Amino acid sequence: MSQPHLLVQDFRVSIDGSEIVKGLNLEIKGGEVHAIMGPNGTGKSTLASALMGHPRYEVTGGVVTLDGKDLLEMATDERARAGLFLGMQYPAEVPGVSNANFIRTAANARLGEGNEIPVLRFHRELQAKMKALNIDPSFAERYLNEGFSGGEKKRNEILQMTVLKPRIAILDEIDSGLDIDALKVVAQGVNELRSSEMGVLIITHYERLLKYIEPDFVHVMMQGRIVRSGGHELAQELEKRGYDWVKEELGIADETVGAVGK
Repeated sequence: MSQPHLLVQDFRVSIDGSEIVKGLNLEIKGGEVHAIMGPNGTGKSTLASALMGHPRYEVTGGVVTLDGKDLLEMATDERARAGLFLGMQYPAEVPGVSNANFIRTAANARLGEGNEIPVLRFHRELQAKMKALNIDPSFAERYLNEGFSGGEKKRNEILQMTVLKPRIAILDEIDSGLDIDALKVVAQGVNELRSSEMGVLIITHYERLLKYIEPDFVHVMMQGRIVRSGGHELAQELEKRGYDWVKEELGIADETVGAVGK
């Protein structure tokens, strides 16, 4: 199978008639880890949700391809089956659906008819992966995310990623609300999956996560577009100097996107 490839060109997204993402360009290949950083209100989470096909977000322009195929023509479930994964900032609770059944159903949909994982093999592999992520084994039979702490929900997102083995994984503020121990576990899970068979996009406010998942590329997003790119040293510079120095260097006014464009 060819190397994963996500290409985003002049991407524009609006919410309720207000443009949030304003001509963003990004390219992610298998084996690469990209990080997007930026202040609140720059459109980072809007970008993630729109790429996954959330119906709230209206794509008003641009081209997005996954492995050469038009991503924007796909429904959300088709994007998932094509290999796009979104680890959400606020994972939803789903009463009545066990964690194990949800993950197995998603994995089988990704594999396609005739390639389903046998039940016993799936549960053995799931328990092994849960142990590695320090997730209580009993959580497999609990309803999806119901009663989970914030850290447990984030670990569960990484658990889903390890089972689904996506081609492109988008992790939207996967570090928010995590203590240092949970952060290390989540980072370990991501690092163990790093390979030429998966590209990763990490969306974060802080450099602390990037101490444990060292990115190949760091992008600064402001006012709905990427305004600067560099290596890991760019994240370290942002940690020291904040975002104001980027605004001053580039002559960017204060953010006006607002909370809706997180």
